[in-house]
Amino acid sequence: MLKILKNSLQTTVQDLGRSGFQKYGVIASGAMDPYAHRLANLLVGNKEQAATLEITLVGPAIEFIEDTVIALCGGDLSPKLDGQAAPMWRMLSVKKGNTLTFGEPRVGARCYLAIAGGIDVPEVMGSRSTYMRAGIGGFQGRSLEKGDEVPVGQISRQRLSSLLQEADNDSDWLLPPVRYFEEPVIRMMAGRQFDLFDGASKKRIFQEAFAVSSNSDRMGYRLEGPHLALENPAELISEAVAFGSVQVPVDGNPIVLLADRQTTGGYPKIGQVASVDLPLISQLKPGQQLRFKEISLADAQQRWIEQEQSIRQIKAAIKLKREEWT
Repeated sequence: MLKILKNSLQTTVQDLGRSGFQKYGVIASGAMDPYAHRLANLLVGNKEQAATLEITLVGPAIEFIEDTVIALCGGDLSPKLDGQAAPMWRMLSVKKGNTLTFGEPRVGARCYLAIAGGIDVPEVMGSRSTYMRAGIGGFQGRSLEKGDEVPVGQISRQRLSSLLQEADNDSDWLLPPVRYFEEPVIRMMAGRQFDLFDGASKKRIFQEAFAVSSNSDRMGYRLEGPHLALENPAELISEAVAFGSVQVPVDGNPIVLLADRQTTGGYPKIGQVASVDLPLISQLKPGQQLRFKEISLADAQQRWIEQEQSIRQIKAAIKLKREEWT
């Protein structure tokens, strides 16, 4: 069990999302940075879809009620374990009574805390992810608060002992961290309505920088920058949207739809962010800038395949490493 000793800006329970229900209007939710979420779980011996804590910008203080193994992946929010800097992208053993705190966000905006056994809140429609606007999933459908006691899934004593031994005796072994850039170049495919935009907008979207507005959240990042407009006004029928769809409302400022996106939308879609770059955009803080670079569907698919192959290699390496301790 975890005990929250201090409030944070926003810490929620997330997994890989609530799939299969969008046709009923149910929001998918899930980790904003699924890559960091997955690797954190793999490090502590969980399945990739196990629930983690997604910690945004200003982290909580967390007390561990029992000995366990954790991993921190994603944005660097200056984590400390009992006052000592806690390394990221590797296993860490924690003892009963240890306290994890966070400080200044150095790189990225979201850190994922995985714990052996996973966060054991009830599933809602097959997922433990939190959707705060509807108050469903996660821990009582909300962000964690001071005094909350968060349950953790049980694992065998033998399994825990092996993980603790591995963490204590293999401290130099870690995964290569993701590089979260201050001004990333985000690869994007032309959207379904790309050809409806005027010539200037088609150039600006790939040539000029956009800044993340402070009016952004898990539903979507509103971008500020060059004005985008249709060649001619058009009324569009609402259609399905995806993680990374880039819509342009009437004010001309694009919105990148993210984990808590709506299921359908009627704004014209100028682009679709390549899945492999979703972690880069999800880790941006308000005020940071980004640029878009056009990519073909075939190239985007190939990049995704390469990422999945990399994850499989990491899984195999972790498995081999664990076999050394059994």
